[in-house]
Amino acid sequence: MRTEGIPAIFLTTHNWGKSAKFFQALGFTLEFETDHHSGQLRSGDGTPPLIAEVPPTERPDMQVVLAFPDEASFVPRPGIEVASPFEDAHWGTRETTVRDPDGRLWRLQAPGKPKA
Repeated sequence: MRTEGIPAIFLTTHNWGKSAKFFQALGFTLEFETDHHSGQLRSGDGTPPLIAEVPPTERPDMQVVLAFPDEASFVPRPGIEVASPFEDAHWGTRETTVRDPDGRLWRLQAPGKPKA
């Protein structure tokens, strides 16, 4: 089992517009924005932050996304607690979360299944 790196850092916020402006003030440029209060920014060749707005009832959070070449290449070994199974994400990938020994959640991403 081997990852293909970190394709994104996933952040949630209570205000997409303010968060985007914060990162732009740090020198990031807006790569894309969606119609549901989310988007991705980029600065050079670094890992881009992907930011999504959540309701006030949810606590803003941050997760590092680890990429796998495909879903089958992730085989949970002893010591890896799967917190949620692979599911389709609305942006076209398949994702699962695992919990590390300190209780942090890590988002694992694999390419989506081809549409028939």
